[in-house]
Amino acid sequence: MGERSKIEWTDSTFNPWVGCTKLLRARGAPSACDFCYAEKWAKRSGQVGWGDQPRRRTTESYWRNPAIWNAQAPSFQRRSKRRQRVFCASLADVFDNQVDAQWRADLFHVIRSCDQLDWQLLTKRPQNIRKMLPSDWGEGYPNVWIGTTAEDAESYQQRVPYLLETPARVHFVSYEPALGPLAELEIDGSRPHWLIIGGESGVRSDLIRLTDPHWARDAIAECRRLGMAAFLKQWGTYRNNPYVVETGHSVEQAMEIDPPENGKGGGKLDGRLWREFPATANS
Repeated sequence: MGERSKIEWTDSTFNPWVGCTKLLRARGAPSACDFCYAEKWAKRSGQVGWGDQPRRRTTESYWRNPAIWNAQAPSFQRRSKRRQRVFCASLADVFDNQVDAQWRADLFHVIRSCDQLDWQLLTKRPQNIRKMLPSDWGEGYPNVWIGTTAEDAESYQQRVPYLLETPARVHFVSYEPALGPLAELEIDGSRPHWLIIGGESGVRSDLIRLTDPHWARDAIAECRRLGMAAFLKQWGTYRNNPYVVETGHSVEQAMEIDPPENGKGGGKLDGRLWREFPATANS
């Protein structure tokens, strides 16, 4: 649960608690939760059970980290020319039904207090967002981005309407792992501000479900059409990388052209990195 994050689209991670339950999909459809990296971390660490096991709140000293980052914000902004982004929560779900409501209230108090940080709240349970927001949410806190996951078109159509009906400065979707094409990104005339794209990683090579580069290419083209920001995080494995899949390079050759520093499995598409952020975000 490090303060500095290796995730390409954020700066720091903050986990107010740890633990979650996998989401299963109807008719045996593949789920982004199937090979959950957070569950693997929990098993290795032994700090918390998974599924219906009680969530574990992190320590009070750990909870003081955001206040420290907030105090250091002027220095960060001078150095980076932007605000610090905090992903909450990488090892849990802010809008989890099984979390103590007081814990969530405490978290939103921290978020309000640390107003020089941009908080990125990502959930697999967007249907819970509105009923679990604080009473003073109004049109959204100016320092909070809210997102949901979507691994294919069906999950996008099911989850994103709940996201878009929630007032927020930034709406975003994490299309990771990409397990199928997304098709249309606009729903009833509305669309998110930001799309994160990524292939599956952190799984044995014989279990990884592959991402077709055309899915990412089509999603980015749709972002261009709708004025959304597109962020291709990684391919997850070089078996997905278009230099291997589409142009016949070996993995070794692809690693030279598109090194792992660009993301697991590389991160280039059509010769460039796609690392855009929403224009509506705080500067």
